[in-house]
Amino acid sequence: MPDASRDKLISDVKVLMADADDIVKAMASATGEKAVELADKLRINMRSAKEKMADIQVVVADKAKIAARVTDDYVHDNPWQAVGIAAGLGFVIGLLINRR
Repeated sequence: MPDASRDKLISDVKVLMADADDIVKAMASATGEKAVELADKLRINMRSAKEKMADIQVVVADKAKIAARVTDDYVHDNPWQAVGIAAGLGFVIGLLINRR
């Protein structure tokens, strides 16, 4: 997903959440038909937010799969370098843990 699309999606979700917050505040003082109308509007906003979050989830899952595939290919192509990197990271993590 291009950065512009991602930024727009994040912006849309923030707007939806702000709208939902405003609706909840308005519902506190509403009664009768107005309360029902606000509740319906809130349901619509929440449904839209869920759909946008599902879109984000799909994008993140796709990127994770691509990263895993690239990593797997690298390890298969360069096994000894991968072992060296893993050993180096293990050493550094061990040092950091030992400092505490």
